[in-house]
Amino acid sequence: MEIRRIGSQPSGKGSSDYFTGTVRIDPLFEAAEPARVAGASVTFEPGARTAWHTHPLGQTLIVTAGRGRVQRWGGKIEEISPGDVVWFPPGEKHWHGASPTTAMTHIAIQERLDGKAVEWMEKVSNDQYQP
Repeated sequence: MEIRRIGSQPSGKGSSDYFTGTVRIDPLFEAAEPARVAGASVTFEPGARTAWHTHPLGQTLIVTAGRGRVQRWGGKIEEISPGDVVWFPPGEKHWHGASPTTAMTHIAIQERLDGKAVEWMEKVSNDQYQP
């Protein structure tokens, strides 16, 4: 058994290479091999969002606070709220972030395949974010 105490892992800033706006990442867990799962609490300030990306084994988001947006490639923007759970299947190109006026926090859970959990792509443009 392992207990990771709140605040025992430092918060990090989302890299401007992969995020637009102010994003804070608080690591929650990363299971040791042979397990592949990892999770983090991610807070997006209003208007902040990820770049387009995929996950080799999919991703689950659990919204814990605020209002957010998600979109899969070719789909419409969907609004998300606390208690909503979003599943992106393996390889589905998508983005997620806060609404234009309200911050949003979610827990992101994904698995590594051959040591890799995400494939980053181009940034979401302002036109894509606010059609």
